[in-house]
Amino acid sequence: MNPHRRDFLRAVSVGSLAAAALDSESNARAAGPPGRPILLPRTDLQIAAIETYTRGTNLSIVRVIASDGSDGFGQAAPYDADITATVLHRKVAPLWLGKDPAAVQSLVQQSVESNYKFPWSFVCRATAGVETAVWDLLGKKAGKSVCRLLGGDPRPLPVYGSSMSRTITPEREAERIKRLKEEKGFTAFKIRIGKVNGHDEDQWSGRTEALVPAVRQAVGRQTVLLADGNSCYTPKKAIAVGRLLERHDYRHFEEPCPFWELEWTQKVAKALRIPIAGGEQDNDLAQFRRMIRMGAVDIVQPDVCYVGGVSRTMEVAAMAAEKRLKCVPHSANLSMLILFTLHIFAAISNPGDHVEWTIENDEWTRDLYSPAIDVREGKVEAPEGPGWGVEINPTWLAAAAKLESHAKD
Repeated sequence: MNPHRRDFLRAVSVGSLAAAALDSESNARAAGPPGRPILLPRTDLQIAAIETYTRGTNLSIVRVIASDGSDGFGQAAPYDADITATVLHRKVAPLWLGKDPAAVQSLVQQSVESNYKFPWSFVCRATAGVETAVWDLLGKKAGKSVCRLLGGDPRPLPVYGSSMSRTITPEREAERIKRLKEEKGFTAFKIRIGKVNGHDEDQWSGRTEALVPAVRQAVGRQTVLLADGNSCYTPKKAIAVGRLLERHDYRHFEEPCPFWELEWTQKVAKALRIPIAGGEQDNDLAQFRRMIRMGAVDIVQPDVCYVGGVSRTMEVAAMAAEKRLKCVPHSANLSMLILFTLHIFAAISNPGDHVEWTIENDEWTRDLYSPAIDVREGKVEAPEGPGWGVEINPTWLAAAAKLESHAKD
């Protein structure tokens, strides 16, 4: 690691992740990735049915029903969710039906290994839907939030306002970020630079060079600023952009190079002082091990829904903690993903300074669950109720396309 990078990195404890804290003499150690067991008591229940409720292509909500009629809700990864729902019922649900929900970690592992001919993306997206619903079920049965099951303590967490726009002009972006800082109390923001998979091209000529200083000038030096390249740059260009960010005191440079080019990202990380963030697109735990081991990133960003659920996100966080790296799970929309992220963020030993919170108006997530959550004085708190702490809107479910799978008698 470039020795100057230490000036930018806050030390984090390397303590192991807290095991789940259900009181039971019959805690069963679930099989799964070695060294990261999540302890849960056997329930003497079986998963009797799995239902998906899909609206359009963006969202598929998952309901898991146990043999005693109790249930839990989760969510598959957003986007192309209709495809994910089909994969879920064909490739994932049969592995969970009839099983004890407390075996959640081993069931996640089986979902990946049993589908070894169809690895990663849609299998992990579907697995996350079932797994997050099971965590909700287990939390409701225990009368505890998922955060507390994971050994965490729900509390208000600082969030950074995350821009998703590359069509906005530098002037307008600076103006809205300044306004949101005043209205919502944000202490940090992230902007989008370059162009998605841009091959060194900007969204339009000169946008990034104008945007970076404009936003800094608008919010002053006390506000934390971050930047996301979304796989735009080759190493040479990424290093040049990174130095621009350093001159204006930005605090992380996310996904500077195509995310699959770990050696490129490693080269950028070695050349710059600004911390490099990445991992949101990845769903292979071995790939996370590689990026951490080779020093390609300083901040690890698993997405709960992309990587395959809570258990695998916790595993990635533990990998990062062993190398004294921060973990900031990716949470770029206000679907159930933000709920999952808040619960996990408050439970891991090595969280970053802020949770990601979109500043865009995503109509497709509106009225999905209650109580609604919002930013107050720059912070957001996960609902304290059992499970994820929310109720899915029955009207939303009624308007969705339903598919279901049942355990065999």
